[in-house]
Amino acid sequence: MLSVREVGIGYGAGSGRVRALDEVSLDFRPANLTLVMGPSGSGKTTLLSLLGCLLTPDRGEVSVMNAPIRGLSEEARGRIRRRHIGYIFQAFRLFHSLSAIENVTIALEICGQRGRKSRELAMHALEAVGLADRWRLKPGELSGGEKQRVAIARALVNDPPIILADEPTASLDSASGLQITQTLRRLADEDQRLVVVVSHDPRWLPFSDRTVTLQDGRVLDDSDAPSRDQERQQPPNMVETSSSAVLPPAVR
Repeated sequence: MLSVREVGIGYGAGSGRVRALDEVSLDFRPANLTLVMGPSGSGKTTLLSLLGCLLTPDRGEVSVMNAPIRGLSEEARGRIRRRHIGYIFQAFRLFHSLSAIENVTIALEICGQRGRKSRELAMHALEAVGLADRWRLKPGELSGGEKQRVAIARALVNDPPIILADEPTASLDSASGLQITQTLRRLADEDQRLVVVVSHDPRWLPFSDRTVTLQDGRVLDDSDAPSRDQERQQPPNMVETSSSAVLPPAVR
């Protein structure tokens, strides 16, 4: 469903050129949550941007839904993103003039879903991340963690088969962070989605099926989790929440 083959990409020119990724080859499977870790500058976010069709490699190939993307126009890559990929950005990327529900609804409108149905789906997505009572508020009225949860709801609302998340719990407290890890875990387990999470947060480890470690633009380690049990123990320093919200039904 999603793969990179001997991809390389760099930034800058001449003697100042920095190699962000070098000869990286990985396959990502449905019904799995893959955690990508590594120190700052290891290439984690660059890899996620390649998987999300936000960047194209200098060499090698990225394939989404078994289709190569190299050589495609920005418009064509945009269609792939809208149809197949939900991207959760670390920096939120919300429209400050829009309310929480409007920020979620806009993802549906881009795909042609409008009217009362789109608002219902957007509200379900906000409920799934614990923001049902904050739907009227604009980003300036929300905390950092709440902004991130609106961004997560927006990524999920179109029901994409691939979820890519860049530090999705970086701005969240323990209780909110646990809710998000459980939500993305359910997407892999119950909906058979492919989930890739880039994070420094070790709280993701009990929720991942596989951990890929990058260093200096290369794969240092690629390991499956020792246990694939569906019932994972609660990790330290995370507080169980009482939320029973579920994700919105699929938008087909």
